Amino acid sequence: MDSVMMARSLMGTSLAFHIIFATLGVGIPLMIIMAEILYHFRKDSDYALLAKRWTKAFGIILGVAIPSGTIVGAMLSLLWPGFMEVVGQVIALPFQIEIWAFFLESLFMAIYLYAADRLPAVLRIMSVIFVAIGATASAILITDAHAFMNTPTGFRLENGKLFDIHPWEAVFNPSFRITAMHVVVTAYMTGAFAIVAMAAFKLLRKGISEREQVYHRKALRMGLVMGTVMAVLTMVNGHETAQMLHHYLPEKLAAAEGLFETTTHAPLTIGGFTDEKTQSVKWGIELPGMLSFLAGNRFDTEVKGLNDFPRENWPPLMIHTLFNGMVGIGSLLLVLGAAGILHLWLRKQHFPKWVLQIFVVTGPLAMLGIETGWIFACTGRQPWIIYHVQRTKDAAVHSNSLGVLFALFVGLYVFLLLLTIFVMRFYFRRHPVSKEIQG
Repeated sequence: MDSVMMARSLMGTSLAFHIIFATLGVGIPLMIIMAEILYHFRKDSDYALLAKRWTKAFGIILGVAIPSGTIVGAMLSLLWPGFMEVVGQVIALPFQIEIWAFFLESLFMAIYLYAADRLPAVLRIMSVIFVAIGATASAILITDAHAFMNTPTGFRLENGKLFDIHPWEAVFNPSFRITAMHVVVTAYMTGAFAIVAMAAFKLLRKGISEREQVYHRKALRMGLVMGTVMAVLTMVNGHETAQMLHHYLPEKLAAAEGLFETTTHAPLTIGGFTDEKTQSVKWGIELPGMLSFLAGNRFDTEVKGLNDFPRENWPPLMIHTLFNGMVGIGSLLLVLGAAGILHLWLRKQHFPKWVLQIFVVTGPLAMLGIETGWIFACTGRQPWIIYHVQRTKDAAVHSNSLGVLFALFVGLYVFLLLLTIFVMRFYFRRHPVSKEIQG
């Protein structure tokens, strides 16, 4: 691989690893808040225990999210000096404010983790709410840089130099609200389905007592409700995202749907793969007019095709597959969550074994959807690192040593992942829920 592709691979691997922990670090605190609130109103000690054990897991996750996030920040400076030159002058504010968001999260995390048992109920809830606010704010502020890369504003570029710089205008760029909302609700959804998957896994274990089953069913119910609500919000936000792409990144929308010719009543194509030679999506299922409706709320909305743009500006056509994977996973989680809630609404407390087996995969599926979505978001902007301002090849470092760096960091990520699994298993095996319930 050349230096640009190697830089992209190293950055992509670093982000893919960090996003696992960052997403759970945003999603799990909301579940802890809900458990604390339910404990406060229902006086059911199981919810207090859920909050306590989820907090321990969250602490371990945070211990990896922080250094991996620091590595991603270092990668930006190391691999993309051209991009950082723009960041330093135009869009540095979110990175600076994020330090305070992290400070808020870590401060109240320490208070909640070490003093929760000595705090009144209201202060317990308030402390974990501030943890969630800090985690969510961090995600929003970092995502703002990604939104700026898609819809850059707040400056004027002439002869390669920046003029009329307005940092706050860059912060509140046209795609900021929609992109930030998408990141937040999908993180909440993923955190909830991670709880669903773990609770279902525990319920499938042989020899589990009836008392433990009651405890895990409460976690399962909470995760299903929260996950389904967030899946609905994700779908609503997805519609807004399609409209944003239509207005600001039409090449990306066209590549996502394999649309080559500008047309009204554009079809939404499900499945298949994009064939450039025939300029079609092979083996895809077309829903007539639905892409036009998604783009403009009208079936006769004109949607631009790829042939309206220079070939060198086309995103990789494989993003159609990524887009389908992201949307397909989100839709499946929504259906599974809604079916689970309907089952509970019919006052059926016990799920069949085969249903629990399906629920076990919802957590990994949600995380796969997050990873697929981020790859789609970043790859779909190519060949630009800053849309129509700076090409990726012009922003990247040119070095022949990136291969060694790539191998070293991949090894580090594998080590951290295995260490996280080991610590999780070690702690929760030494502190099984059966003993804590009895206590």
